Amino acid sequence: MVASLSDFSASLEHDYEDQGYPGAVRVDQQVPVYDGNRLRVLDTSQWQTVYREWADCWLRGAGIIVISAFYARRETVNAMTRVLDRILDQEHRDQNAIGDHFNRKGTNKRLWNAVEKAAVADPRVFIDYYQNPLLGAAAEAWLGPGYQVTSQVNLVPPGSPAQEPHRDYHLGFQNADEVARYPLHTQTMSALLTLQAGVAHVDLPVESGPTRVLPHSQKYELGYQLYRRDDFKAYFEKHSVQLPLAMGDAIFFNPALMHAAGANNSMDVQRMVNLLQISSAFGIPMEAVDRDRIQLACYEMLRQSTPVGSALETLATVMSDSYPFPTNLDRDVPGSSLAPTSSKQLLLNALEKGWEMSRFKHSLEDYRWRRRSA
Repeated sequence: MVASLSDFSASLEHDYEDQGYPGAVRVDQQVPVYDGNRLRVLDTSQWQTVYREWADCWLRGAGIIVISAFYARRETVNAMTRVLDRILDQEHRDQNAIGDHFNRKGTNKRLWNAVEKAAVADPRVFIDYYQNPLLGAAAEAWLGPGYQVTSQVNLVPPGSPAQEPHRDYHLGFQNADEVARYPLHTQTMSALLTLQAGVAHVDLPVESGPTRVLPHSQKYELGYQLYRRDDFKAYFEKHSVQLPLAMGDAIFFNPALMHAAGANNSMDVQRMVNLLQISSAFGIPMEAVDRDRIQLACYEMLRQSTPVGSALETLATVMSDSYPFPTNLDRDVPGSSLAPTSSKQLLLNALEKGWEMSRFKHSLEDYRWRRRSA
């Protein structure tokens, strides 16, 4: 099947204004908005209704919700902002410009693995910030228990351009050729394993560039093949919507929703958003396997008689981490691709170039160092 802009646009032409979101305080540009203060006083039975409403919204509805007053106390957000600012300033001095996705390197300040760095820098602030029960409610509504949270902070100064419209992890970080290798049912399934979120750390008027979205766009099955095309980008530019956010508000959305950070056309807003990526337990294998040990044990024999074609592909996949994430994006910066090198790619490259065992072992050690959390 080939992605079609006309099919995609036709899928969005229905009138969704009357979609039922009884728990929302309003629907703004097709996006339901919930009041965090009301949510905090719900009882268990009421929460079950909200869980179903949110899950249905992310799957079959707009694909995104806003929770105003996601944090009950502004000082909770301010305290974390001060911690993140200190870490960002230090890293910017040490590393100058850090790699980013869907925008030019050096355009903004990006803090990778902010959840770990914030915990080490100020445990008290970290505990106060992440004990928010609304975060757990949203995560469980989409993913159930056993989820894991990561955090990447984006600080965008005035004058910064908009991102390219895109979908998110997993397949959003693959190029078009790589996406095409995954069957369509896998492309659809990927979105069920992650929930994306963003917490506003300052007030975000529209001119500061809060996230632009295409409501309901997550439902188009071929969307991972479509969003890189110029005709889609033009469509997105014309039809996407933006909602202003106040400090402490949050958005939660299906990672397959077409979206992009907007241009910061403000005069003085340093747009800081804490981007939360919440992952399902079902994306984690049952056994812990030392793939390095396998590769080092077999490398010399493989060098002497290397399989070819699909036999090599299959063997290398069994021996390696064939997917490039998770990694330490401070060290393991992507090159020409959106994703860094996988250990499978490293193994295949070594065999193709005929590396000696010592060189391969050193490269594998360097690869693991790049991927370890500092």
